[in-house]
Amino acid sequence: MFAGVRSAFAYQGPAVAFVHAWKERGHRRLAPLAARLVAELVECPAADVITYIPPDLVRQLERSRHPAPALAGELSTLWRLPCRPLLRRTRPTARQASLRLAQRGRNVRGLFASIPEPPQRIVLVDDVYTSGSTVNAAARALRGAGARHVEVLTFARAIR
Repeated sequence: MFAGVRSAFAYQGPAVAFVHAWKERGHRRLAPLAARLVAELVECPAADVITYIPPDLVRQLERSRHPAPALAGELSTLWRLPCRPLLRRTRPTARQASLRLAQRGRNVRGLFASIPEPPQRIVLVDDVYTSGSTVNAAARALRGAGARHVEVLTFARAIR
C-alpha cells in the first residue's frame, strides 16, 4: 500500500542500542541526532507533508515522548516540510515486538483512521521497520482517504 521504504540504518548492532535508549529508556535528546543522521543518509522525499505513526496512548504515557512523532518533527525542520498528525489509532493493540511475524498483520489490521482528504504526497515516519505491518496499515488508511503517494521513512530497518 505504500510507494517504498527508506531507512538510514540496518536494525542491528549499534542501531539497536541507539533505538532502545531512545525508545525504552527515554533519552529524548536522541531525536535531533537521529533526524540529522537520517537527513545525511536519505534524500528528502518529494512530498507535501510529513506525518508519523501515532503512539498508543498507554505507551505514550509510559514513555512521555514517542520516537516516531519526535523524528518526524525534527525531519520537518531539517527538510522544511510541514509535519502534521494525519492518523489516529482506532483501538488499543498488543505490542508488535511481543508478537510473531504472522500475528503482526492481524494485530494492526484496521488500526488507523486518516483525516479526510489528506495531502496527496506523504512521508510516513516510524522509528523501526520490522515486518511492515504497522506502516502498511497506516498507509492503507491514508490511501483509502485519498492520498496518492505514501513513502515510508524509518530510522532503522530489520534485516531478515
